[in-house]
Amino acid sequence: MKFTAEQIADILEGTVVGDPNIEVTKLSKIEEGTQGTLTFLSNSKYTPYIYSTKASITIVNEDFTPEKPIETTLIKVDDAYEGFSKLLEYYKQIKMNKLGVEQPSFVSESAKIGDNIYIGAFAYIGNNVEIGNNVKIYPNVYIGDNVQLGDNTVIFSGGKVYSDCIIGKNCVINSGVIVGADGFGFAPNKDGGYSKIPQIGNVILEDEVDIGAGTTIDRATMGSTILRHGVKLDNQIQIAHNVEIGKNTVIAAQSGVAGSTKIGEHCQIGGQVGIAGHLVIGNNVKVQAQSGIGRNVKDNEVLQGSPSFGYADWNKSYVYFKNLPKLAKTINELEKKVDGHN
Repeated sequence: MKFTAEQIADILEGTVVGDPNIEVTKLSKIEEGTQGTLTFLSNSKYTPYIYSTKASITIVNEDFTPEKPIETTLIKVDDAYEGFSKLLEYYKQIKMNKLGVEQPSFVSESAKIGDNIYIGAFAYIGNNVEIGNNVKIYPNVYIGDNVQLGDNTVIFSGGKVYSDCIIGKNCVINSGVIVGADGFGFAPNKDGGYSKIPQIGNVILEDEVDIGAGTTIDRATMGSTILRHGVKLDNQIQIAHNVEIGKNTVIAAQSGVAGSTKIGEHCQIGGQVGIAGHLVIGNNVKVQAQSGIGRNVKDNEVLQGSPSFGYADWNKSYVYFKNLPKLAKTINELEKKVDGHN
């Protein structure tokens, strides 16, 4: 896909300094720019690269004035970083502007399909599914019976949404995500094994939820596993049955939340964090990476460690952790001196 400098300037409401007809087809870092690429300059420490870059077009701040000759065509905007981000979003929208139902695919006759939708090849849409407007379902996606998908939601290739789950508006479900798998419910039986407990609930994702690749969100045993408005999950996360995550909470990769735990609003949870079941995590909580949470957490706490405790206390304690061999040696020497005086 080609864009001229003039077209880009129109999109960004910027001004061209150089050749308005020069074309670009790719994006690049300013230090790695080549002919036919578009880049940007917003951080002053990268300014030297604008004099050597081979990028055809560079987006710069309105107040930028080169001190030496340059080869690249400039597009001046109020904020170069914001302008580049806007252009990325525009490009993404064009790239994802797919419409229609590809074949082979299966769409149940009882499914209700909105306007301007895309259903990719080998997708499966089950009975009584309701799909809103502008939804995009990429190839090899499975949508089970009675699922609801809100307007503008995107499900990338290989995503699975099991029966009865509800997905809100403007959600993104990336490749390999499973929404609505059975929760981990088993009861010991008299034979010494385990009997499966039927999982008859569902999963609800409210609006603006984003789920990273390879993440699994289990359906509730009864009721619903719920991710509130604006929740963002990274890749390869496990959310167990009957968990509830408050609005605008974010969780980084490889974390796991056990069953029936309630996490509050606006929390930030680092990578590889483990949270035990049946806990209540307050609002605005921050958990550092690789921490283990085994207790209820109050609002605004900042935690680290496994088992976790206060972040400030953890940092102070770590000073002693590092010096334990020296401390042990000192104690041994003191004990010998004390024994020698007895």
